[in-house]
Amino acid sequence: MNDRDCVELLQWALPRLGLRWRGFKGLRRQVCRRMNARADELGLHDAAAYRQRLEDDPEELRVLDSLCFVTISRFYRDRNVFEALRSTLLPEIAEAAIARGERVLRAWSAGCASGEEPYTLAIVWRVALAPRFPSLALEILATDFDETVLARAARGCYEPSSLRELPEDLRAAAFERSGDLACIRATFREGIVFEHRDVRRFLPAEPQHVVFCRNVAFTYFDEATQRDFAERVAARLVPGGLLVLGGHETLPEGVIGLEPSRASPHVYVRAR
Repeated sequence: MNDRDCVELLQWALPRLGLRWRGFKGLRRQVCRRMNARADELGLHDAAAYRQRLEDDPEELRVLDSLCFVTISRFYRDRNVFEALRSTLLPEIAEAAIARGERVLRAWSAGCASGEEPYTLAIVWRVALAPRFPSLALEILATDFDETVLARAARGCYEPSSLRELPEDLRAAAFERSGDLACIRATFREGIVFEHRDVRRFLPAEPQHVVFCRNVAFTYFDEATQRDFAERVAARLVPGGLLVLGGHETLPEGVIGLEPSRASPHVYVRAR
């Protein structure tokens, strides 16, 4: 199928998956290549035939859903957000937790891709903040619905280019060389659990102090699905807990229980 046929098919299919076309405009070529490969695999040679398969077979619609998400991740992505977390927001969370007598901070990286985000949080905490709050441990649940990227996350080894935004002090502390790759030191892997989950159907069982959901729900999902996810997260955050979005994302209007933080326009705070 050509680009126009693929775009028309995506504009028909995405709303049926709770997704929105706007989030895919810049990524359509990658998605269309995957769709073409899938259609060829099924012996379907044009967009009309693949659409008919999607209409006839709900399972194929679920396969298409799995083809739609494109992973783009790196360490310390959206530097200003991580600087605000490092300097202001995480210390405030830690102080409030200690005041409540808590011993563990819990964070959920929802859509963790190849692990850059949860590892960045672990590095920031262990290097910059753990010495200030020695009574607190950090536990991170990192989830993604793509098992291939989760396997890369578990390996924890990266091309040096993915570390280019990470401040030098953090890079030097957290990585060791393995051939041409930079690998996370064992101490920075502690407290991180990777799980295969779909954020549309999952929430952690325990209250969370910080939830990262960047460049997934609030880029790809339609507004109703975004609102549902945001309000479920708000209900699972501790009072004063944080929801961290991507650098080009905002919450849909009317979300109950979350308000913008003063430290970053891309971080929202659970109302106390």
